[in-house]
Amino acid sequence: MAENVSVKCDPAVLEVVAGNIDATVTVTYPADYFHPKAILEVTPVIVYEGGEAAMEPFVYQGEKVTDNYKVIPSDGSTVTEKVHFSYVPGMEKSYLELRGVVKYKNKSVNLPVKKAADGANTTYMLVNKDGKLDFKADNYQEIIKQTAEGQILYTINSSTVRNSQLKSESIKSFQAALDEIKGNERKELVSTDIVAYASPDGKQDLNAKLSDRRSSSAERAFGKVTKGHEVEAPVNVKSIGEDWEGFQELVSQSDIEDKDLIIRVLSMYSDPDVREQEIKNMSAVYKVLAKEILPELRRARFIANVEFTNYSSEELLQLIEENIDVLDEEALLRAASVTKENADKESVYKKAIEKFNSDRAQYNLAVVYLNGNKLDAAKSALAKVQGKDADWQNAMGVVALREGNNDEAVKYFKAAANQTAKENLAVIDILNGDYAAAAAKLADAKGCCHNKTLAYILAGQLDKAAASAKCASPSVAYLKAVIAARQGNAEEVKANLETAGKDSKLAERAAKDVEFAQYR
Repeated sequence: MAENVSVKCDPAVLEVVAGNIDATVTVTYPADYFHPKAILEVTPVIVYEGGEAAMEPFVYQGEKVTDNYKVIPSDGSTVTEKVHFSYVPGMEKSYLELRGVVKYKNKSVNLPVKKAADGANTTYMLVNKDGKLDFKADNYQEIIKQTAEGQILYTINSSTVRNSQLKSESIKSFQAALDEIKGNERKELVSTDIVAYASPDGKQDLNAKLSDRRSSSAERAFGKVTKGHEVEAPVNVKSIGEDWEGFQELVSQSDIEDKDLIIRVLSMYSDPDVREQEIKNMSAVYKVLAKEILPELRRARFIANVEFTNYSSEELLQLIEENIDVLDEEALLRAASVTKENADKESVYKKAIEKFNSDRAQYNLAVVYLNGNKLDAAKSALAKVQGKDADWQNAMGVVALREGNNDEAVKYFKAAANQTAKENLAVIDILNGDYAAAAAKLADAKGCCHNKTLAYILAGQLDKAAASAKCASPSVAYLKAVIAARQGNAEEVKANLETAGKDSKLAERAAKDVEFAQYR
């Protein structure tokens, strides 16, 4: 009558979750099957390639047995039991069976074996456990803003440009700078400013008009100054009025005894007339200002605005080969980022550490080691990093993750509390079987879509999984095949497995993967 015993398993296809296989087995015994004086031992066994794993047996007894096992009455009954196994490699191609032994008095009889489920799904083990890392960014400027400047000075209350000012060292330097800009292929003159001022003494409205007249005379003088030094860029003319900003700058740079008091007056009062009166009240100080500071503010400035084109990526690559010592810290960090080989990145970062004691280079060197799977070297490099910031915390978490210390990894990732660490926490969620949490953490993930797609599959969100699977790689093709298999799309399964099969390990896995059992 063994064929009348029904067996169901939930799930029907076993699944490995966090290294464990758990299922619920339900067995229905028909009426007149179980002898009142019989004892039945049922042993759940997973049979897999390379071996088998058995649980302790469940023991049942008939109505007239006086032991303390679960009673199965002679008119039939349904029993439900939880089964649990620890995953062993090879169980991805396996099945669960129930082996029964009937004992009656001093006799034992083996019942026909009952298959309960196929197994075991190990899709979660496709998770990429390398951990995500960020390089420290450089502050390298591809275009550097520069200025070249000259100025002319006026006498008090005058807007007349003296000939001596057109021949001053300041103007000669400005003319030389214009010539150098024109002859330098890396420099481009984008605009020139003519800015006129009045010194902050006297009536404010009169000084504003004086500044306007100086801007007009300075514009005419600019034509003379640039004759033979052509300026092929827009010229902007401005009148500022009283030059309080220049006044504060010159005072702060001076050796005037009471300069701190003067600067404090400037901070206390915003009204120009009040400022001037308060400063004039310091009569001895004002005499020094009138002699040393105010004449320098009766001026017009000629400012050339220049854009300097820095080294290109190709030039940086050439320089690290031929003349690396000319590169500053930011240029070295950028050069390392554009090199392709880890060995080259390592040498450039080491140069930045040696020459500039660069903490960013020290951290980035650790990332290079981690990317090259040099765990000991990475740990040594991270130990020398001074800034224990979020990036460092995340990198330490990646080290712990690769060492299999997931609890330690979680502490570091939570301390980092940034997007990258959040995505790394999702890896641990997958390993722990918390698929919904992993999918939520990876919702905003950028870049490689492997773990994001996997999380959606495991969480049963196949539409989102399909939408996220945009990366072109054998591993993502494999995940797309899993999606297609769960949606019953045989053609898509075949096409994606052909792409995934370019990776020999994935091809070997697919041949045993229970996800594709019905398509083989």
